[in-house]
Parts: sequence; C-alpha cells; structure tokens
Amino acid sequence: MTYFTIEELCASDTARRRGIDNRPSATVCVRLTQLIELLLDPIRAVWGSPIAVNSGYRSPALNKAVGGVSTSQHLWGEAADISVGSPAENKRLFDRIVELQKDGRIAFDQLIDESGYKWIHISYRSGANRNQILHLK
Repeated sequence: MTYFTIEELCASDTARRRGIDNRPSATVCVRLTQLIELLLDPIRAVWGSPIAVNSGYRSPALNKAVGGVSTSQHLWGEAADISVGSPAENKRLFDRIVELQKDGRIAFDQLIDESGYKWIHISYRSGANRNQILHLK
C-alpha cells in the first residue's frame, strides 16, 4: 500500500464525535487492502496528486449514524467515497478512472458520480465486480 492506509479508510469525524467504534474486523481489513491495492493506489499513481477519502469503512453503528443504506458496500470494506476538490476536478478524475477500466488496467464493482460529482463512490468486490458506471442526482 503506497498512497492509502487502512487507518485512513476507517477515519470518521462522525465516529469520533459520537464515540462510535469504527475498528474493522480482520475480514474487513482484507477487503480494504484489496480496495487500496487494486483500485485506490493505482488510480492515485496515474492521477499524480493527492486524492482525499471522504468515507471508507463504516461499522453498522456508523453507517446508521450517517444515514447509509443497509446494503452499503462501506459496511464490508469494499467501498470508498473520494474527492480531489471541486466537482469539475472530480469529473476529470471520474473520466480518468473510466479510461483505466476500459484499458483493462483496473476493474471495479461500481463507479458512481454522486450528486453532480460532489464526490465519487468506487467499490471492489473480489471475484464479483460488475464494472457498473452510474450517475446519481
């Protein structure tokens, strides 16, 4: 893991403020490692500058506190919400990720433009990636 850490993907201001334990299980750590090594680090290497993780792993209590859906891949350590600043820059990053996928350099489960590129959701499911590209309002 070159650019991202499991700790970074588990950090949460909401968890800290509310005293929620957001430590991942060993199984979740394996999935977070895959997410970092197979998606986040390669994307960061190509992008060439920092990418912020807005949300990574969420324990069930944290997921509920932030209004996450019960089927969220964040619960299993399979997803991260990322941003590089502005919606315009996030769109550029989104388009670059799509290019990487089309070139066969990465494979993802879902790549989602959230709220007009306010942030990007990206996920990885070992052996079950759907390579879905979605745009949510």
